[in-house]
Amino acid sequence: MSKVFFPYGETEITYLKSKDKKLSSVIDQIGHIEREVEPDLFSSVILTIIGQQISGKARDTICQRLTVELGEITAETILVAGAARIQQFGMSLRKATYISDFAKKVESGEFDLEGIKEMTDEEAMAALTELKGIGPWTAEMILLFSLQRPDIFSFGDYGIRKGLSLVYGHKEIDRERFERYRRRFSPHGSVASLYLWEVAGGAASSSSLTTQGN
Repeated sequence: MSKVFFPYGETEITYLKSKDKKLSSVIDQIGHIEREVEPDLFSSVILTIIGQQISGKARDTICQRLTVELGEITAETILVAGAARIQQFGMSLRKATYISDFAKKVESGEFDLEGIKEMTDEEAMAALTELKGIGPWTAEMILLFSLQRPDIFSFGDYGIRKGLSLVYGHKEIDRERFERYRRRFSPHGSVASLYLWEVAGGAASSSSLTTQGN
């Protein structure tokens, strides 16, 4: 299966560069970002729960085991396996229980996978955070990396706050300051997030960040 990347182009880049000179310099230095997404919402929720508080490499290893053993990650295969067996693939029993509970809700129709795609960001957040193991940050990541919503800019994400600190020279990013940036980057907060994650990961040189214009 071919990879799918978060969709953005000249419209989003032009807007963000017009709004902020420092972010504009970052965009020029880094170039286009190909950030993989998971369009299948069921798989995305499972992968996101597995990936909580562990490294990306550990998450990928567990997911690979899950796929190999189950053949396909669906509500039916999850329920047939059961939480105890799922735990054996390398995750905590709590995560395995969350995954099984989610599969039950999907199988019974209590959680409407297709319906959530038609909801607003706020409505989708509310529905997702009703699930066990899904908090606000996790829901925001699902909105960005599965539903591919264009304006997700998460205060709960350490990488985004770190990126803001590095680009703008702040020692601390409190809620009020964060909201100023969120409003500045809206309605393309998701693309701004992609660039700030890259900065937090070391993609932009420290010397270029300190010499950018205000």
